[in-house]
Formats: sequence, C-alpha cells, structure tokens
Amino acid sequence: MHDQTPPDTPAPTDTDRTDTDRTDTDRTDTGAVAATAAAATRTPLAGGLKQRHLTMLGLGGVIGAGLFVGSGAGIAMAGPGIVVSYLIAGALAMCVMRMLGEMSAAMPASGSFSVYAERALGRWAGFSAGWLYWFLLVVVLAVEATGAAQIANGWLPSVPQWAWVLFFMVFFTGTNLAAVKNFGEFEFWFAALKVFAIVAFLVLGLLAVFGLLPDTDPVGFTHLAGQDGFLPGGWQGVISGVLAVVFAFGGLEVVTIAAAESDDPVRSVSRAVRSAVFRILFFYVGSMLVIVTVLPWTAQRAGLSPYVTVLDAIGVPSAAQIMNIVVFVALLSALNANLYGSSRMVFSLAERGEAPTSLLKVSGGGVPRRAVLASVAFGFVSVLLNLRWPDSVFLYMLNAVGAVLLFVWALIAVSQLRLRRRIEREAPERLVLRMWLFPGLTWATLAAMAVVFGLMLTNDAARPQLLWSLGATALVLAAAGVRELRARRA
Repeated sequence: MHDQTPPDTPAPTDTDRTDTDRTDTDRTDTGAVAATAAAATRTPLAGGLKQRHLTMLGLGGVIGAGLFVGSGAGIAMAGPGIVVSYLIAGALAMCVMRMLGEMSAAMPASGSFSVYAERALGRWAGFSAGWLYWFLLVVVLAVEATGAAQIANGWLPSVPQWAWVLFFMVFFTGTNLAAVKNFGEFEFWFAALKVFAIVAFLVLGLLAVFGLLPDTDPVGFTHLAGQDGFLPGGWQGVISGVLAVVFAFGGLEVVTIAAAESDDPVRSVSRAVRSAVFRILFFYVGSMLVIVTVLPWTAQRAGLSPYVTVLDAIGVPSAAQIMNIVVFVALLSALNANLYGSSRMVFSLAERGEAPTSLLKVSGGGVPRRAVLASVAFGFVSVLLNLRWPDSVFLYMLNAVGAVLLFVWALIAVSQLRLRRRIEREAPERLVLRMWLFPGLTWATLAAMAVVFGLMLTNDAARPQLLWSLGATALVLAAAGVRELRARRA
C-alpha cells in the first residue's frame, strides 16, 4: 500500500477538506505559520529532489546567457566599473534571496513567494505575485528556446530553426512530465557544466594576469586603471551598468520553489540558499574582474561575448565554439528550470483557488501534468510569436515582463517584513535561516529597489520596459481586485 495520489486524480482543494484540515487561506493570521508548514507536508507533489540537485540548481540557475553574452553591454557602459555594478546588483539579489530563504525554511511551499505574499498581505498579493512570475517565466522561455535553436541551426544549417525549437520544447516537456528527479538530474549536470566553465575561465584568467600561461607576459592590473581610469563613465556609468545586469540574477527563486519537492525541505532550502548566494556573487564579480583585468574594457566588441574575447586573447583554441556550447547548455538549462518553475507556480495558484482547479490533477508519480502542459502551451505560443514577430508583438510581451522581477522582489521584501514577526511569535523554532540585520537591511533593500525603479524611469533604454511592466502589473492587480470584490459579494 502507498499514499500517493492515484494517476490523474485531482489533488485535494480547500473545498474538499474539513474546517479542521484547511490551510490558512481562509483563516485569520493566527496559526498561519504552522498551517502553511503543515500544508507543505500534505502536498500531492512527489518528493525526489536531493540536496545536490538543489545546491547545483542554486548555483547554475542564474548562470545563463545574461552573464556569458549580455554582460558585454554592461562593460560598454561602465568599463572596469562593471565590477562595482555587479557588486551592487549582486548584493541586492543576495538580500532578497536571504529573505526568501528565511520564509521558505520556515514554511516550505511549492508556490514559494506567492504563498508568502498571500499569508502576509492577502489573496490579492499572492494572486498577483504568482501570475506575474508565471507570465515572466513563460515569456522568457521563448527567448531561451529561440536562442538555443539559433545556435543549433548554426551547427546544423540543414535543420531549420523552427524544428530545433519544436524538438527542445517537446523534449523538455517530456522531461517535466516524468518524475521530478529527472528534472533534478538534468539541472544538476547542466549546472555542473556551467560552474566548471566559470571556474576554468577564472583559473585561465588569473594565470594570464600573472603571466603563468605559455608564451605570455604578465598582464598585471594596468587595465583596471587605464583607458580613462577605473570609472570611465563615472558613477553614472556604474548605475547604467546596474540596470543592465540586475535582471541577470533572476532565477535563484526557483530553488525555493523546488525545495518543497525535496526529501528534507527545511534543511535543503537553508543549505542551498546559504551556498548559492555567496558563490554566485563570487562567480559573477570574479568573472567581470578577470575580463576587465586581462584586456582593456575598450577591447570588447559589440555582439560578442566578453568571455570569447578574453579566451581568444590568451590563446585558447576554438574559444568561440567552446563558449557557444556553454551558452547553448545555459539556455537549455534555463528553459528546463523555467518550465518547471512555471508549472509549480500555476499548480500552487490552483491549490489556493487562484487558477482553474483542473490544473490540480497529478500523475501517480506526483507530477502536476496539466500544470506542465498549460505552461508549455503558453510557452509554445510565445515561441511562435518570437519567431513570427520578434520586433513587434513579442517585443511588447518581453517589455511587459522586463521589470516584473523587481516587482516580485519587492513583494518578497514586504512579505518578509510582516511574516518575520509572525514567525517569531508563533513558531520561533522554525527560524533556522535568518535575514541579516533585520529589519534595517530589509528596509534598505526595499529602498534600493525603489532607487532602481526611479533610475529605470529616467533611463531612455529602460523606461519602456518599466512602463510596459507597470501596465502588465496593473492588469493583474485589477484582476485580483475584481476577484476580491466577487468573493466579498458571494
């Protein structure tokens, strides 16, 4: 005998439970922490993710094309000051992840910050955070699938780009429809390759700096202060660099979503968050420091990965193809992780009555198959729009999610401010991972996000993303408001 949910059987909803078995969705704040934690243990989703899966997911989840390719735009704006830009953006991301880790360790839930926003601020907040993040993931998923297809098409031109997109989408849909441990294994090896690539790059870069590579002279640190100094664009350049790189840190949130399906959610998320945030900052800042030390920042070429430029300069053969492989793996890794994260988020929304209850059906192995198919279906639509209208319809969708990550981060910070006191009052033993310098650092993080919003509003390049994202957020908030009014009248 076993207690798994039978194949294609709907998971229990609030309407199926007795009053004593409900989660705290319809309760007062009293007992919310214990109720949320208890609900996590009753989830119909199967466990199967191990500590090594979560650790590597945390390390590799944010190492993507934004770092390997997109970092060149930040270097062009800030010069060597891009190191400071990454320090600022990375510190902001670290604080947000620490807050999220605190709540996830105390109340593990597959809906992660959407659940915590609901507990802290009300149903409208959980609804808004969940749907905005889902929309963000399924739109970005199209960028990743298209980018990977472009690289594959370059290797095998006889296979059209659309065929590669179809293959990737079908393959990873199958992976996500199977047991969750399959997702964990794919992400583990994808992340391992990316981490290995970063470490190898750092080692080669340091050897080049000190002249320890064959037939090379020491580079030293002259490039850090040469070419108009360390801050050629002044602090304005550093700030522009922050705007260019801050969104590259998105993706760490999936760790807290996945933790609910691990063998030991509390311990797993605590260890994953602790290890990930510092190592990610080391990889990002360390990479940028190597790049602007080995070569003058003006040596970077538009449209070419700064990693390729450095590897070419120090004599690594076939550097461009090596980085193409790494970027290809990074894109597929992000595609896999985003499909997983979007399916779990919409499943959590359905559990709380904020999405169609038909999405609650799970397989015998505890996989929310309908939630996976719903997410990939919209992902397919996004891909088609990207292939057909990349500079019009899809561009508007991409702009609409451009600043959504910051909105989600802001909700995480506000939720942590409210829930921390509640956890201390109701279940202080669950605070196994604490936010640093609470509440001062949480308020400082919120203030920093407000500054970033203000900078985006005054920046010609970033303003359209902010305005479109504000429009998308307003629509979701309006939908949440309508649902609240209907619920009160019922």
